[in-house]
Amino acid sequence: MPRNLSAIKRVKIVSRNSLRNRRYKSSIKTMLKKTLDAMSTLDKNHDDIKQVQFYISRSYSIIDKAIKKGIIPKNQGSRKKSMLSKELKKILLIKLN
Repeated sequence: MPRNLSAIKRVKIVSRNSLRNRRYKSSIKTMLKKTLDAMSTLDKNHDDIKQVQFYISRSYSIIDKAIKKGIIPKNQGSRKKSMLSKELKKILLIKLN
């Protein structure tokens, strides 16, 4: 257990930041799962396409905010966004043709 005040404060800050980071990472994973699920159930229905577009834009937004706050590295965020766009392109080519 830390004894001086600055070390005590650092422990509090680290625990606060780790909780925030965990929350952001969890929300990224949740949105990615929701987006991929919506893509897998995609039909030619316009409502489904709009729902997938909403999920993708929301996922991009959450990823960008996490990158901006330094929670995930820039390249990791780019990989996640690239994976989403590849999946969307693949599913659109298969299901909607």
